Amino acid sequence: MTATDAGGTDPAGALAALLVAERRRVLATVIRLTGDLALAEDAVQDAAISALETWRRLGVPPNPRAWLTLAAKRRVIDLLRREGARPNKEREAIILAVQRAPDETPPGIVRDDQLRLIFTCCHPALAQEAQVALSLHVLCGLSVAEVARALLVSEATMAKRLTRARRKIADAGIRYRVPDAGELPGRLGAVATTVFLLFTEGYASRSADAPALVSARPESSVPPGSQAPPGSAALPPPTAPSGPPGASVAEEAIRLGRLLVELMPGEPVLEGLLATMLLQHSRLRARFDGDGDIVLLADQDRSLWDRSRVAEGIELAASAIRGSSIRPERFAVTAAIAACHALAADAATTDWDAIIAWYDVLLALDPSPVVRLNRAAALAESGDPAAALAVVDRIGGLDDYFWFHATRAELLRRLGRHPEAGAAALVARELTGSAAQLRLLDRRHPS
Repeated sequence: MTATDAGGTDPAGALAALLVAERRRVLATVIRLTGDLALAEDAVQDAAISALETWRRLGVPPNPRAWLTLAAKRRVIDLLRREGARPNKEREAIILAVQRAPDETPPGIVRDDQLRLIFTCCHPALAQEAQVALSLHVLCGLSVAEVARALLVSEATMAKRLTRARRKIADAGIRYRVPDAGELPGRLGAVATTVFLLFTEGYASRSADAPALVSARPESSVPPGSQAPPGSAALPPPTAPSGPPGASVAEEAIRLGRLLVELMPGEPVLEGLLATMLLQHSRLRARFDGDGDIVLLADQDRSLWDRSRVAEGIELAASAIRGSSIRPERFAVTAAIAACHALAADAATTDWDAIIAWYDVLLALDPSPVVRLNRAAALAESGDPAAALAVVDRIGGLDDYFWFHATRAELLRRLGRHPEAGAAALVARELTGSAAQLRLLDRRHPS
């Protein structure tokens, strides 16, 4: 009899599903007990290998997550006992904490564990590039190679970056905890920006989105104030963890956003962050057709939009706007822009004047090139492609940004300047490896 027959489930498939759904929970629990990110990661990795070997022989256990957690705890003890560099008292204290921990972690502690993990990965002492890399690797379970591909660096460079981030956490004594109330406001910018970058990576991995202009999508591909390189969300997508749609990187970012809103209800930064993600993600099913081709926003079947996400996003956006009415908060503004699209019954009734006005507010907060490009797209959609092109041609710093050249190509096409449009489209083609983006250019600018 095979292990599948004995346990009723394919061991490899069960383990893959478990790691997608529960790896973060198990890892967060082990980090809380050990206070050591690297040790916990090694233990969970070893426990997963052990699970595959054992489950193939004996079948999948009734509670796979509890089995994996217990195996990871035992592996922590094994690793510590073999380790020579750590002081004996510290080693014994960790072993004792692991041994005394209950087999099943209560839900409230699980939530706190996950919040602690967010704030550890997004600690302001780490450079933002390290925050994003660590979050993709630890929070979302992407491999070093996948993170490297997502952030356009070599695997060796990414491995060094992650090693430096872990060393910084250890050397700086960054504690695995949710900050005190007085520390939270100073952390929110870094945390919110990093979570949104996770969302944009996942959003791109599910679909190579259309350029700002031709999709009429107002939201910046790079979050306001981000130090991420322009075009990072438009490059060849990372490989998202396998599993159901709910396990995607974008869904994970939304889950983290919900945890943060629960931690600080009524905080405009976090409400705006979650609202922006929900409103963008609500269009997921409508953005591609059955052949995998991009469906522009004007052509999308809005009945496919997730209305529950739209409703929740609009409610959060309204609260974020009210909460930042005296001093506008950038994620509240991006949520307001996304809500303008969600509130329109169809593309023809979109309130472009309101969108442009919100972009004016956003530009005052974040006069970045990508925000300027998206405002120009809104200006074109309002009926003035010539003025939009004049704005685009004054934007600097986006020479290597796919959407910049794709937007120029579309504006030139609308103005009947077809040779110039073709030249701009050719530049855009050189800046993407996305088949969907290339097919979109081919449709808009046939050679």
